[in-house]
Amino acid sequence: MRKSLAGINAEETGLVRELCNPITIQSAKEPTPMCGITGIFDLTGRRPINRALLECMNQTQFHRGPDEGGLHREPGVGLAHRRLSIIDLSSGQQPLFNEDETVVVTYNGEIYNFPELTEELKQAGHQFRTHCDTEVIVHAWEQWGEACVERFRGMFAFAVWDRNRETLFMARDRLGIKPLYYGQLPDGHLIFASELKALMAHPDLPRAIDACAVEEY
Repeated sequence: MRKSLAGINAEETGLVRELCNPITIQSAKEPTPMCGITGIFDLTGRRPINRALLECMNQTQFHRGPDEGGLHREPGVGLAHRRLSIIDLSSGQQPLFNEDETVVVTYNGEIYNFPELTEELKQAGHQFRTHCDTEVIVHAWEQWGEACVERFRGMFAFAVWDRNRETLFMARDRLGIKPLYYGQLPDGHLIFASELKALMAHPDLPRAIDACAVEEY
């Protein structure tokens, strides 16, 4: 089975693309912290993911999630997360797996209707270990696939890796409240993050300006 990449709103052109146009309002005070996600995905095979590089990319977003940091690596896939603890402070660490560890997610945002979705998924036979909205995403992906985003009400950006399907699925909310940047590298890797600075931490990301992307912006 070939590895594949799926995503929502991912048809834009340009080497480095922003999957949203968020409006940022800052006061004179420190900006409010929030979670941050980042990752590296091998589009060509199962090459090892450089742990130090993934950690470096993750640390550029420390201000987004000062409470905890986590990462997951396996051949061809690396996911990382900076956490601001809001819901289920004791057991919401990310990246987070489903019960048999075949699906893992790194996620930033809030799913407002997660209690209702949790009950629906439990009735369908899914087993939950936490009380956080993050776990709803992995089980929703198992249950509904790409259509899971149609069930979410909230603001979000996430990446799900499904080992059985060998698929990386990336999505963000409809209004682009939670940002998601990505870029495809010359060596066949895809990198993504909540902020452009995390992508810039990768030495192989071309720094040339994409004139078409500038014009579209």
